[in-house]
Amino acid sequence: MNSNATSWWREPWPWILMSGPMAVIAAGVPTMFWAFSTTDGLVAEDYYNQGLAINRTIARDERARTLGLSATLQLSESHTHARVFLRGAADPPPRLRLSLIHRTRAGEDQEVLLSPTAPGVYEGALAAPRGASWRLGLSDEARAWRMSGDWPVDEGGAAFEPAGR
Repeated sequence: MNSNATSWWREPWPWILMSGPMAVIAAGVPTMFWAFSTTDGLVAEDYYNQGLAINRTIARDERARTLGLSATLQLSESHTHARVFLRGAADPPPRLRLSLIHRTRAGEDQEVLLSPTAPGVYEGALAAPRGASWRLGLSDEARAWRMSGDWPVDEGGAAFEPAGR
C-alpha cells in the first residue's frame, strides 16, 4: 500500500473538474426561477383572431390616408402629459384615443383618451412609460381611422402617419 496517497478531496483536480458543472447549476437555478415566474409577452393568446382582424386594421389605416390626416405627439418632460396636434381633419373628432404599445411587454401597454383644448390640439394625462422604444397608435374615439408611429422614449415627441405612405 502506498503511504504517500492522499484523500481525493485534498487534490485540486477533482475540484477543478467539478467547478464547471457547479457553476452551471448555480446559474441555472435563478434562470429557471425567472423563466417560470414571468410570462412570455411576445405570444398573444388570441393570435388567430388578431390575424383575422388585420384586414380591419388595414382598412382603418386606409381611411386615415383618404382623409389626409397626420399628427404630431408632444410630451411633457416627465412624460406624464401628452399633447397631440392633429392636421387634415375637416370634421375634428370629439376625442382621440392614444395607444402606447410596449415592444415586448403587453402588461405595460396603455390607452389614453385625449380631449380637445384648442382646434386640432388634444391633451391628456398618462402614466410615465418606461423602456426605450414604443409603438404608438392614434385613432378617433369610434376607431373609424387609425395612424401609427414609433417613439423612442429619450425623444420628446413622435410623428404619426397613416401606414403605407
